[in-house]
Amino acid sequence: MRRDSPRVDRNGGVRTAAELLRLRYGIILGHMERVAAAAIVDDHGVVTAWSEGARQLTGYGSEDVVGRAAADLLVEAALRETAAALTGVTVLTGVAVLRHRDGHPVEIALTACPVLGPDGGPHGYVITAERPGGPEPTPEGRAFQQASVPMCAFGTDLRFLRLNDSACRGMGGAEESLVGRFYGDTVPADKTSRGFLLNLRKVVETGTPLRYETYTSAPAGGPARAWSIEMWPVRGDTGAVDEVAMAAFDSSEQHEARQRLALLNEAAAAIGTTLDVVRTAEELVNIAVPRFADFVSVDLLDWVLGAEEPAGDHGPGVVLRRVAHGSVTEGTPEAAVRLGQTDTYPPFSPPARALTSGRAVRSRAGDPDFDRWVGERNARNVGTRASREGAHSLVTVPLLARGTTLGAAVFIRVKNQDAYAVDDASLAEELASRAAVCMDNARRFAREQSMALALQHSLLPRGLAAHAATEVAYRYLPTDSAAGVGGDWFDVIPLSGSRVALVVGDVVGHGIHSSATMGRLRTAVRTLADVDLPPDELLTHLDDLVIHLATEGSGEEVAELGATCLYAVYDPVSRRLVLASAGHPPPAVLLPDGTAQVVRVSAGPPLGVGGLPFEATARELPEGSLIALYTDGLIEGRGRDLDRGTAELCRALVLPGASLEALCDSVLKSVLPDSPSDDVALLLARTRALGADQVATWDISPEAACVSAARQSVLEQLTTWGLDEMAFVTELVVSELVTNAIRYGEPPVQLRLIRDRSLICEVSDGSATSPHLRRAHAYDEGGRGLLLVAQLTRRWGSRQNPPGKTIWAEQPLPPG
Repeated sequence: MRRDSPRVDRNGGVRTAAELLRLRYGIILGHMERVAAAAIVDDHGVVTAWSEGARQLTGYGSEDVVGRAAADLLVEAALRETAAALTGVTVLTGVAVLRHRDGHPVEIALTACPVLGPDGGPHGYVITAERPGGPEPTPEGRAFQQASVPMCAFGTDLRFLRLNDSACRGMGGAEESLVGRFYGDTVPADKTSRGFLLNLRKVVETGTPLRYETYTSAPAGGPARAWSIEMWPVRGDTGAVDEVAMAAFDSSEQHEARQRLALLNEAAAAIGTTLDVVRTAEELVNIAVPRFADFVSVDLLDWVLGAEEPAGDHGPGVVLRRVAHGSVTEGTPEAAVRLGQTDTYPPFSPPARALTSGRAVRSRAGDPDFDRWVGERNARNVGTRASREGAHSLVTVPLLARGTTLGAAVFIRVKNQDAYAVDDASLAEELASRAAVCMDNARRFAREQSMALALQHSLLPRGLAAHAATEVAYRYLPTDSAAGVGGDWFDVIPLSGSRVALVVGDVVGHGIHSSATMGRLRTAVRTLADVDLPPDELLTHLDDLVIHLATEGSGEEVAELGATCLYAVYDPVSRRLVLASAGHPPPAVLLPDGTAQVVRVSAGPPLGVGGLPFEATARELPEGSLIALYTDGLIEGRGRDLDRGTAELCRALVLPGASLEALCDSVLKSVLPDSPSDDVALLLARTRALGADQVATWDISPEAACVSAARQSVLEQLTTWGLDEMAFVTELVVSELVTNAIRYGEPPVQLRLIRDRSLICEVSDGSATSPHLRRAHAYDEGGRGLLLVAQLTRRWGSRQNPPGKTIWAEQPLPPG
């Protein structure tokens, strides 16, 4: 500090070093190695006492100074002449330049306190001195002064007492200009400074050390910094708090690392919440803006959004489709490509380079490729809002998942002045990697769901042919849940004698495996139905098949595959419905009088349990009754049990409908839960009946002579029905079937003709032995009858009845 620099005294007066001398201050010198320098000067300015510390600082001993005028020690002669005439009474501080004994000047800081006599006037002065900025530092003092962390000491009035060099650099001023000043007067009044003052006061008042972290905004042209502040009280001999010391540690790197970790943790929860590729890309944008970037775009290869396999080489120009982008600026002015549009990225562009290298690419303003790419985009969008003016730093990351490249994500900073660093590129790669895995999962799920749905639709009936026994309508709704397509299925199977089988089933689980299992079960049911087994026997065979499927290839028995089935057979001649259930919900029936009810069924165990019987239930239905078969996805839902669901189904069936198709839609609208968690299959069948004019029955005596009488009765019936042209073939079929029943079967024998969409001839007898088709040799007397029947009719077969069996043959009716 210069000798004529302004000084502040206790009373607020501002004085220079020359003014101090005019007040007749004697001069005593300094302090060395923490030993205070002191001197006593009388009221005439003559030195009367001299300390050892003053001798060490100036080189003058007491014998050289005591008795001399203090002004003689000053460097300038003019000041020495003025000092002899100084008078006054006050306490002053200041800086003066003295002459060392060896001749070199010594700059010191002075403090003068008057010694008052009985009259209240000054009788002398006690003067203490030290070098400006403090005494000559000790090793400990140098350690404080040169510490790399800012350190300060404050008085209890929160004024600076001392600052080290690092603190002075942080405050932007010299220690001399800050010592004695109130902290709040040296910094801008913002949230950070108010918090600092509040904590200083807390330490002064409580005497308790305190540690906290603060974050300072970036000054112009500089980065923002994070600080870990530690404050502690400094106590005197009495134990009272005399000062507060403070040290600040730059924790910016740790703060940024924590911020990156927090962003990654948030991304783990926020990215991939749905199995949707586009939504996942939007979540990546939302998590990165504005905390990591001012603008983010996500572009994908076209095949990612479809069902195709990954494409090969991208070629010289990469074509990507924009699926998501976002910006801190409203309207996203940085976007040069609209959502859903494609754009070709040249090889020098950051996205193309990132896709080629498979690593993050950092680029900034001034790089030739960066300036060229941004310039071309801005030139392409002249006159539009799309502009990247101000973009100064960019990092592009490829979206890689399981070795497959899906696209690229671009992170750009415009308002944030910090350029992307290596750690930022690593963070961008981690964010993109999480998003890419979620996108790949969504893509794979969509593909598997599409395949499962296609498989299931291929296994379900594509269309149900018209049938004399029933009029049918159906609905199948795959679930929209993330679980995927389930194993619900249904079928309508024509049986002999104009009967029809109605089937509905459910394989527990979702996905391709469930769909494949459903297909195998549906095929098995059709095969067993072709044998014309009763419902309870069919389910028994199906149960054995499921056990076999469950244990296939494992070598261990599995208790349950998790499949249910309901099999019902309706006979339009007798109007009887016979059904059996394997753990499946019972059907509902709407009678012609408008009464709807659930059919009571002896529910058996689910398929695959084994060892337990299935029981058939029979019920006669009036013509025009409506049978509703369904899977549990229709009636089950959150907060709704099965009883409530079936009750709602019965109420929905009563509602009037213009047709069965309209009634299907009405039932789904009324009964289906708001968010179904399972597939839904619904099958509606309205019953029909064959009248007496369509069925003719004769009891046949077990005698060979009765065969001709049976042929004659059939010819007469055909004439009545107007089917004389079918007489020849029908006569031969009846003759062979009745003859076989009499010869190889047991009484009673019955012949029945059914005229429906075809002509059906049935012969029943009491024997359970079923015939089979064989090739007769040249010298065999028999074995040609069934072969003849098979050649003359469209199809034939046999089925078991409670009293025996029935052999039937079906012929198409003549055109018209």
